[in-house]
Amino acid sequence: MLFVHGFGAAIGHWRYNLPVFAQQRTVYALDLLGFGASEKVATDYLNTLWVEQVHDFWQTFIGTPVILVGNSLGSLVSLTTAALYPEMVAGLIMFNLPDSSVLENPPWVKPAIAPLKLALKPLLILSKVLLTSPPLFNLLFRCIRQPRVIRSWAKKAYVDPTAVCDDLVEILSSPAYDLGAAAALRAMVNSKTKGHAQYTAKDMLPQLTLPMLLIWGLQDIMVPPKLGPLFARCNPNLQLIELDNAGHCPHDECPDRVNRIMADWLDQVLPSSEQPLAAVQLHSA
Repeated sequence: MLFVHGFGAAIGHWRYNLPVFAQQRTVYALDLLGFGASEKVATDYLNTLWVEQVHDFWQTFIGTPVILVGNSLGSLVSLTTAALYPEMVAGLIMFNLPDSSVLENPPWVKPAIAPLKLALKPLLILSKVLLTSPPLFNLLFRCIRQPRVIRSWAKKAYVDPTAVCDDLVEILSSPAYDLGAAAALRAMVNSKTKGHAQYTAKDMLPQLTLPMLLIWGLQDIMVPPKLGPLFARCNPNLQLIELDNAGHCPHDECPDRVNRIMADWLDQVLPSSEQPLAAVQLHSA
């Protein structure tokens, strides 16, 4: 199993999952470039950049089909990896997939808002230029990386406030003090997405023939839970499980429930023939 964390997180966000599954399977996890203990570089951060990182990691350390497990951004990276490199993925487990491509607006919406978008475009461009100018952005970054700010933000992603403990705040906030962290986040904000719109869940999901599990916290305010059933309609191989009293990170907020759901699903679709092994936790620089 190969675990891929979400935006702003790291390997440590799987703290309650890796030890459990390591009892029956070989498990791996990595820090996506720009997050966790990885190098903080100023580059064009695209979904495909992280996909290539995951693929390179797999080629270097694993080399046999894996079950990809992703949360949020990690779900999108895992899904895209499965679509582009099907030979490396035996199964897919996703938490709260952040992709709006399955939403369908009435035909009149796009032409109705086109004039407004055209009028606002110069203002939006100017605002982005100002906010991402190094002096102002660095000042804002020094404010938002404070543990108390991170704690406040994390509480929006969790239903249970007691789940936002000091260890979690440390996992989320400490990488922001690494060399180049501000420049890396600024590069993420400025990354151009044009040309990569073809890698959407709406297009990728119907192509996949592997078993998939999608777990969604019904109290997620980051990514609307209504997307879950829409994704499930895209592929009959995708099983959707909606969790009450869970937010954007159910694997960390209610790990006992989630681990049991994952284990039951794995036993049904991909039973392990391995002997118990210690977890392998690796991060890429």
